[in-house]
Amino acid sequence: MTGKHTSKTITRRRALAVTGGTVAAGGLAVAGYQSAFADGTTSTAEATATASVTSTSDACMTLMSSVTEGPYYLDGALVRKDITEGKSGVPLTLRLTVVDATDGCTPVPGAAVEIWHCDAWGYYSGFTTANPGGSAPAESEDGSTADDATYLRGYQIANANGVVKFETIFPGWYTPRTCHIHVKVHTGGEKEDGTYEGGKVNHTGQFFFDDEIAQEVFTLEPYSRHTGSYTTLDDDMVYDGGGAASGLLTLEAVKKANPARGYKGFLTLGIDPDAENTGAGGGVGGGGGVGGTPPSGEPPADAPTAGATATESAS
Repeated sequence: MTGKHTSKTITRRRALAVTGGTVAAGGLAVAGYQSAFADGTTSTAEATATASVTSTSDACMTLMSSVTEGPYYLDGALVRKDITEGKSGVPLTLRLTVVDATDGCTPVPGAAVEIWHCDAWGYYSGFTTANPGGSAPAESEDGSTADDATYLRGYQIANANGVVKFETIFPGWYTPRTCHIHVKVHTGGEKEDGTYEGGKVNHTGQFFFDDEIAQEVFTLEPYSRHTGSYTTLDDDMVYDGGGAASGLLTLEAVKKANPARGYKGFLTLGIDPDAENTGAGGGVGGGGGVGGTPPSGEPPADAPTAGATATESAS
């Protein structure tokens, strides 16, 4: 039995129109996990991760170089913890920590972490006519409002410890990419009208998932209705094999005997607050292939533009 969350929609969404050079954001990526992600409750795994941060504070590991944001990015996502908007799938709770790699890996309170990813069948909100490859049911959103939904996109603002939390679902896959989540880390802006405005993007990257776990999840409903050739980490054009430093999440099953109950993931993101990388320029692996090539054709011509609206219900 897979998870299903309460529907949430958004009022403001604008197609991205930014430019910028590519600057690699150096930093630490330490994997771990906090039981139930409850504040104040630290597991053995997270205690180990914290110790690693302390012990390496003078020489932070370098995150994988930033990549393009891809063809399926939409500006104006809501600041909200639950980004599911009713999408069904295996529940995934993300706990991410933003630290300053140029200052002893100290927390970066107020940093805005933005994530977006495909649904269980490989579709992105706003671009529901793009073919995910293989054989998948048609996107469940029907009619002229199909691209008004904004599921699986959102921001969270880091607390005093640099921590953000998201409630989402385990992403599906699309050809020719492995299972992944896109991420941008912003600083210097502020929450406005339910979204995040101003400041700059310090890092544009991706999170990745262990092949064995991903392939087990994909045998479950609704993922199993998308059939075809899944790209493993070794064959992915973006993941470079560097583990946590390359965005590989540490995942912990809510209940080991029943993966449908969901997973918890943890990663620490080291950034340079003075660096800027919008991900809008050249690079690799944005949404589909090299240079952000879509998985099957260009995003639809009627993709959301400035003024596309739905009903707002932020959390």
